[in-house]
Amino acid sequence: MEKFDQEVQKALEVLKKGGVIVYPTDTVWGIGCDATNPDAIDKVYELKKREETKALICLVSNFKMLEQYVEEIPEMAYDILKYSKKPTTIIYDKPIRIAENLVGEDDSLGIRVVRDRFCSELIKKLRRPLVSTSANISGQPTPESFDQITPQILKGVDYVVNLQRSKKSPKPSAIIKLSNDGEVKVIRK
Repeated sequence: MEKFDQEVQKALEVLKKGGVIVYPTDTVWGIGCDATNPDAIDKVYELKKREETKALICLVSNFKMLEQYVEEIPEMAYDILKYSKKPTTIIYDKPIRIAENLVGEDDSLGIRVVRDRFCSELIKKLRRPLVSTSANISGQPTPESFDQITPQILKGVDYVVNLQRSKKSPKPSAIIKLSNDGEVKVIRK
């Protein structure tokens, strides 16, 4: 238990200073930062060599936190999240209180309510959403385990969480876009 708490604390300290981390999520290993810090988000785009027009997602710890960062949550979102068997990211219209460079050109943002203990604890202590994008250079394959993350990524962050390094996660989350006009679109199963 002590190592778990130490890793949460170390990652938290880096995030609060505007740093970038590599960490285990409820899906694949991710690159993360404070979702309200535009400078930290710029670092993530730069590290991934990703165009800023390609949106990143963020993670929240529970429904209450989700409601603080989305202007209007379609009722259907609660059912999808409650009954989905796998981690599911929902793209919402009109995110609020988030760094502008994280929001898509169409004023939308993908947000996932995490079930992973480490992510949940870290987000609760940070008290803000956490950016999450796969730990790879844009266009390269998504790493299915820690040992598939390139040295370039590991050297480019401020901290690498030392937990769950043997975990295999072959699949990223499902992604569903729920527009406020009632449109539902499955982006990734």
